[in-house]
Amino acid sequence: MSQTSVERDERTVSVENASYRWGYQFLSFGVLVLVAYRSFVRHESSWDLLALVILGGFVPSLYQGYHRVLTARWARTQVITFVAAAIVALLLVAARVWWR
Repeated sequence: MSQTSVERDERTVSVENASYRWGYQFLSFGVLVLVAYRSFVRHESSWDLLALVILGGFVPSLYQGYHRVLTARWARTQVITFVAAAIVALLLVAARVWWR
């Protein structure tokens, strides 16, 4: 009796997906740190890097929407995230104007 080994199972796929998530988050937050550095320290425009972060999050949403796997919880999370980001952006702009 020969035993065949399983090379890929649900656990392997789950671990791979988790690693992709960690990699994406590391890359996204790293680019956001670079955006902040270029903006606050070097006083340079950093819209190109910021657009990469935004589009990097938008592409998976489009793909998931096309395949109809988005839920009401996803939509609620997106709205909360958008509102929180807008508030943080307003606070940063106000702080930058105030410190000038």
